[in-house]
Amino acid sequence: MGRVRLEAITWERLGDLLAERLLDLKPADGSPWPRIAFDGAPAARPGDLAERVAEALRPRGRSALVVGAEGFLRPASLRFEYGHQDVEAYYDGWFDTGALWREVFGPLESGGDGRVLPDLWDPATDRATRSPYVQLPPGTLLLLHGPLLLRHWFPFDLTVHLRLSPGALRRRTSESEHWTLPAYERYESETDPGVTADILIRADDPRHPAWNG
Repeated sequence: MGRVRLEAITWERLGDLLAERLLDLKPADGSPWPRIAFDGAPAARPGDLAERVAEALRPRGRSALVVGAEGFLRPASLRFEYGHQDVEAYYDGWFDTGALWREVFGPLESGGDGRVLPDLWDPATDRATRSPYVQLPPGTLLLLHGPLLLRHWFPFDLTVHLRLSPGALRRRTSESEHWTLPAYERYESETDPGVTADILIRADDPRHPAWNG
């Protein structure tokens, strides 16, 4: 990754600054619903930042829907078809990208109806969640968080990547999930999210991130 100038900040201030950045975000395709990625391994906790930004948007008069990619996992019979620790399956087959296109991104395209399904599958019960659809008024922001998001060509209008150094990623990933680490090495090699993303956040220090905003 090339040289990037980073600024140390608190998580609270980061949430406020990102919310300010999103207020004037206009989708390139003319959609009335801006779509933002919070990309990062689970250990980087991208969902926490997405929730923080959503909270910061409310007093600024903007609503947001936070959606987790883990709500669109494929059934266990498909995820574990080649074993419970198959790195290739985790990288290419755990998340139902087709459902994300159909239930989340499609309705938010220009000319879409804004009717979004916030989640589809509960990995704990391995059953459909049966969550109701959510009707998003024009101007509502979609904040999608999860791992490996930038390799699927989703139509994001702004992308945020929370990066952990290899050492921090290993330390903050539970030992039972260490088998997934090669997938993130491959992601770094093939997608280079630190360069691809519009905003890079180094999250090695859980108290004080650094960003290039």
